[in-house]
Amino acid sequence: MGPELRHLRYLIAVVEHGNFTRAADELHISQPTLSQQIKQLERVVGVQLLDRGGRSVRPTDAGEVYVRHARRALRELASADRAVLDVADLSRGHLRLAMTPTFTAYLVGPLARWLHSRHPGITLEVRETTQDRIETSLLADELDIGIAFGGDHLPGIAATPLFTESLGLVVTAHRRDARTGRPVPVRDLAVQRLALLSSDFATRNHIDAYFARHHVSPPIAIEANSVQALTEIVQRTEGLATVLPHAITDDHPHLAPVPVDPPLPTRVATLLRRESAYESAAARAFTRLAHALVRERGYAPAGVPPDADD
Repeated sequence: MGPELRHLRYLIAVVEHGNFTRAADELHISQPTLSQQIKQLERVVGVQLLDRGGRSVRPTDAGEVYVRHARRALRELASADRAVLDVADLSRGHLRLAMTPTFTAYLVGPLARWLHSRHPGITLEVRETTQDRIETSLLADELDIGIAFGGDHLPGIAATPLFTESLGLVVTAHRRDARTGRPVPVRDLAVQRLALLSSDFATRNHIDAYFARHHVSPPIAIEANSVQALTEIVQRTEGLATVLPHAITDDHPHLAPVPVDPPLPTRVATLLRRESAYESAAARAFTRLAHALVRERGYAPAGVPPDADD
């Protein structure tokens, strides 16, 4: 008789907590029952999986290997369960989505609206987090799709380019430079007071590298850890500007994009998923909608500079 699924879940809980009592509390079983089940698993496997001799319970070398495979087995089983429940006609379904913060500011609203209007039976779970966490969560089967940037990715991550994102000044719509649409020379930014994202954001590092490359040091009047905070501040504070993706102004009529000369380097917005993951009907529908949305909004195709001629 081989191990049962509960044995795998029990072992993983003990390893994660490093303690039988806390693991038993999480599993809603008694500590003696949990201990007995783990011993039963060790008898079936034929090796000791846990080192109980220290202050905390730790996996043995064999236990480390077994836990790694147990986690993989449970992920695959969960994927199989979702596949069975998947409904091709999209009358129901569930999608787990994550994106980096700047995309939350201008993509999540339109994408959620399109998905809900076309497929109201699909429920959507959205997270805002960093790109490295998106990729590790995809590999752990905690997400179905991520929206982040192109470049190097963790092994096992499949990346599909979505569009080319351009950054530049974002100012109040009534400013003269916003009305003329003429690019602002980068040297003029040396006296432009800015409100920028904090250094926690990859976008800020992108901006700082651009300033350093062109030997300008604009006065930073405000730093914020929220894109929404920046847009609110800039549209209500005379003389301030920010540097954000120009697409953010699509849904903010009080703000306008102003190009910079030379332009900031572009980035490729990318759909991410786990290579071996089952792709549900909901995930396929979302991918189609995402590509349709960026076409409708006129975002530059991936790999094509936003100001390139058609």
